[in-house]
Amino acid sequence: MKVCYFIQSHNNPEQVCRLARIIKKSSPNCLVLISHDFSTSYLDLTSLSDLSGIDLIKRNKPPIRNEYSFFEVYLEALDWLFERNSDFDWLIHLSGQDYPIQPLSKFEEFLTNTEYDAFIQHWKTGPWHPHNRGYTRFYYQYYFYMPKWLHPVVKKFSRINQIQSLIHIFTTFGFRVGVKSFSIPFNDNFICYGNVTWCTLSRKCLVYLKEFLKNNPKIVSYYKRTIAPEESLIATVLANHKEFNLCNNDMRYAVAGDRQTGHYKILTMEDYPNMTKGDFYFARRFEPNSEILDLLDPKIL
Repeated sequence: MKVCYFIQSHNNPEQVCRLARIIKKSSPNCLVLISHDFSTSYLDLTSLSDLSGIDLIKRNKPPIRNEYSFFEVYLEALDWLFERNSDFDWLIHLSGQDYPIQPLSKFEEFLTNTEYDAFIQHWKTGPWHPHNRGYTRFYYQYYFYMPKWLHPVVKKFSRINQIQSLIHIFTTFGFRVGVKSFSIPFNDNFICYGNVTWCTLSRKCLVYLKEFLKNNPKIVSYYKRTIAPEESLIATVLANHKEFNLCNNDMRYAVAGDRQTGHYKILTMEDYPNMTKGDFYFARRFEPNSEILDLLDPKIL
């Protein structure tokens, strides 16, 4: 059984290298694939030259938060792996600010023996929960680029009683106007789910995901005009395939932070007791060279 750890990063290159090194030291036979945005920062892997099984995808265009381009980074990694016939059984999606909190041999043994096909936090969303942000994200079609002088006009227009339920304005990471879709792909046989981006999927789930996206271009086109499609598309595809056994737990420790930006809290020494007493294998987010990483290293190794 072989695991691929996929790291998606754009800044703090030294922290990314530290993450890759601790993964390889804890699991020498694993694969590490890094997708780094070089338009934001330069990632030099020279310090990892003594280690094998570390590959790099160089990106020169930053993905846009909450748009489909962010999910395309993940799809590019899948294409890279399958085109090269990489012999992995599980893919673990990590950000550059993640870090292991247990020996990876323990996690990989758990994956070898598990009855589950994927570990992903997910939940149903739909019009019966109008205050659930998943409804306004995935049941509306968004138009992203609009002159600033139009913003107040659109806001005023959207407050008219007759059209309040038809228009939604999303202002996190830019000004985006959503129009309620009357041609949604969701129904009783294809339920819309929300999910946490960072997940652990088996190879057979990934094969099915790739084939589904290839064979359903209309659903892909629909999701391209939603907000944060990476926070719905994976779970929606997999959970509607009844043969997969999904665990609604990503086995990761994180603490909610800024509701406006969606960023998790930066973890510090005070979080150490909680993150190490549960059944967690990774945690996020850590600052570069945080002293808590020095405390975790001996535990991981």
